[in-house]
Amino acid sequence: MNGDVRFTVTRTLTKDQQARRERLIDSARELALEGGYPAVTMHDVADRAGVARATVYRYFATKDHLLTEVAAAWAHRVTSDIARPVTGGTPLERLGELLERIVHVAAEEITLTSAIIQAVTSDDSSVDDARSVLFLFLRERLSAAIGDPIPERDDVEVVISHVLLAALISVASLRRPVDEVAAMVRTSGRLVLAGALASARPPEPAC
Repeated sequence: MNGDVRFTVTRTLTKDQQARRERLIDSARELALEGGYPAVTMHDVADRAGVARATVYRYFATKDHLLTEVAAAWAHRVTSDIARPVTGGTPLERLGELLERIVHVAAEEITLTSAIIQAVTSDDSSVDDARSVLFLFLRERLSAAIGDPIPERDDVEVVISHVLLAALISVASLRRPVDEVAAMVRTSGRLVLAGALASARPPEPAC
């Protein structure tokens, strides 16, 4: 499977093929939860999913590609109840709540977080498409949390996405205390968003 069709192919899979692909992702996630990045091998994923070992490569080019898809599934799960904070509060409060939630879940599943961070930040070219889709999804979730129209929205989403990645690396790789990282990411999100909102205000008249 070449890089041009790796992501779009999921839309043309049969029901059985889609189920098999999801089973492989679930198996990789379970292995990563149990033993982190080293525990995930294409052979072990295939064995746990109950498929032929060559089958894994029909859906995922490399281990890092597979784990980046695991990261996407993880991101969907963590942000699945995003509608709740969006219904109330200010944009700053909603964004802060989402960012802190992601950090706390990441800390609770530290071996999984470490594995997917290693894959997502890999220089493996097979990860490129999956990583781009993952970051676009996270930007959509951040946008939903912010809710209200803001100036320079694209730049705000990109900056906060990078702040969030740095926070996850701090938790998973640097093993910083989760409360410290959660406070950092909330403060960073608040400063970035507050700066964007402030730039939309008309200048005060000169005395």
